[in-house]
Amino acid sequence: MGSFFTNIKQAYQQGRMPMRFIYINVGVFILAFLLNTLLMLFNQSGAGILRLFELPAWMEIFFYQPWSILTYMFMHADIFHLLFNMLWLYWFGQLFLYFYSERSFCGLYFFGGLCGGALYMLFYNIFPYFNQAVYTSYLLGASASVLAITVATAVKEPDFRVRLLFFGNVRLKYIALIMVGIDLLMMTSGNAGGHIAHLGGALGGLWFALSMRRGHDVTKWINFLIDKIVNLFSWISKRPQKRPKMKVHYNSREKDYDYNARKKAQSEEIDRILDKLKKSGYGSLTTDEKKSLFDASKK
Repeated sequence: MGSFFTNIKQAYQQGRMPMRFIYINVGVFILAFLLNTLLMLFNQSGAGILRLFELPAWMEIFFYQPWSILTYMFMHADIFHLLFNMLWLYWFGQLFLYFYSERSFCGLYFFGGLCGGALYMLFYNIFPYFNQAVYTSYLLGASASVLAITVATAVKEPDFRVRLLFFGNVRLKYIALIMVGIDLLMMTSGNAGGHIAHLGGALGGLWFALSMRRGHDVTKWINFLIDKIVNLFSWISKRPQKRPKMKVHYNSREKDYDYNARKKAQSEEIDRILDKLKKSGYGSLTTDEKKSLFDASKK
């Protein structure tokens, strides 16, 4: 079991940024599933606990769980929701890295999620159509982040062709436009919140791509905060722990006796080797004797 987790850790550390985020999303999904299963064994529901990490539409609830604006983008409703998002994240994440850096990928994932969450809450609290749903609606999923990465890649290289099953080679700009168009048409559907968040993520990706053209990175502040947090945890983990001071008492008479005895033995050994050298010559000395004589000559 230890080697299994070690392999997972190594794969995470050696993987590129899209794979790292996939590992995180899958890990969060597994933990949420195990927690919900454990509670069900005791006839309890884990929905209340998991809701703490989903983004509420109602502002009053959000004030009590502000962290959910970040955690919601790693939560998923079921295995198919997770699978669909991770496939898109992998495909477009690899394309994104052709034109941008891994650091930009990390920043845009969070920036797109923040834009998607913000637009979702804005719509639900402003438009009368959502008056009844605002109190019970929650947002979860990496879709907004995925749309941000997709749109940013399409804006950077709109005519880049990708091969799709049943459709052949399709330009990135058409894929992005179709995805955004579907979300616009579905804003009043049963999953209205998800489609609105997608649009927010798409706007975040567009904002990022256009700012990069002007030489400005709108995700710079996010990467700065991530660096600070990572450095803080690294410093905490590497900080040496204080060890209790040990008092050592030496017996000076015993130490002097041992030293003198050792020096006397060494001196007698050198005298013996010198006598042998005089009587039989250097060739008669053993390897250890030659070494002892050589060491003594350097002192």
